Amino acid sequence: MRGLGLLLALLILLLQYPLWLGKGSWLKVWDLERQVEQQKTANEALAMRNAKLAAEVNDLKQGFDAIEERARFELGMIKRNEVFFQVMESPSGETSVKANTNNGEPAATAQPGTKAEGRP
Repeated sequence: MRGLGLLLALLILLLQYPLWLGKGSWLKVWDLERQVEQQKTANEALAMRNAKLAAEVNDLKQGFDAIEERARFELGMIKRNEVFFQVMESPSGETSVKANTNNGEPAATAQPGTKAEGRP
């Protein structure tokens, strides 16, 4: 009788092995669910990035404001007869102002406490 009980217990353990540790086990299912959640999070971030890029492309195709903004901030361009003032702070804490006009003259640099003016 005791041997029969051990045999049945061993049979139950052998039947449980594939459920917990086999090819389609619970552990693998939990791991795959975790991977799916991570992929969903990554997909959401990529979808947001794609939406931003699509909006930027649409803005560049439709309006000139975005093109002008890019030219100003990324390329440092200014309009004709426009005065551009740039305030720069040196590591020692001094502030200097540069005025740049787009009429072919070099940029004028003003020292702290002076006024920088460009010609219109």
